[in-house]
Amino acid sequence: MRHQITITRTRRDLGYSDAWRLIRRAVRAALEAENISEPCAVDVTLTNNEHIKTINKEFRNVDSATDVLSFPLCELKPGAFDPDDCGWDPDTETVPLGDVVISLERCAAQGEEFGHGFEHELMYLTVHSVLHLLGYDHVDEAEQKAQMRAREKCIMAVLEADAACEE
Repeated sequence: MRHQITITRTRRDLGYSDAWRLIRRAVRAALEAENISEPCAVDVTLTNNEHIKTINKEFRNVDSATDVLSFPLCELKPGAFDPDDCGWDPDTETVPLGDVVISLERCAAQGEEFGHGFEHELMYLTVHSVLHLLGYDHVDEAEQKAQMRAREKCIMAVLEADAACEE
């Protein structure tokens, strides 16, 4: 399946040239684990703390940097993907899911802080954000948070061991 994964950088000096490969792999793994059979489009922007802070302030009224932001284009129910809820982009023949913004600065710091490194953290943040695009949430209900964390754990196990994600 050919998902359209567009990755851009806000600055050339962000480093981490291998980030593109890791992000594509994580997006594909999350969509596959969620049994998405239709080709989807996900746009990822890589940035720094200063830029993500500006976006966070503008869209969430939170005046601080964060690791990742997700901007779903449609309202989906977790685990129940229906492309008709999003619609098709006739130009790309994909289902546009939304946008992801990742602070590579924050990602590197958290990878070091948590002891699992940049690559793991980048894939985790990507999986986390794609799940948000697919309707998962972790803010309000404990059950929703547990459901999202279980999906993240399963997908990360797939990425780390190239195993199948079992429910």
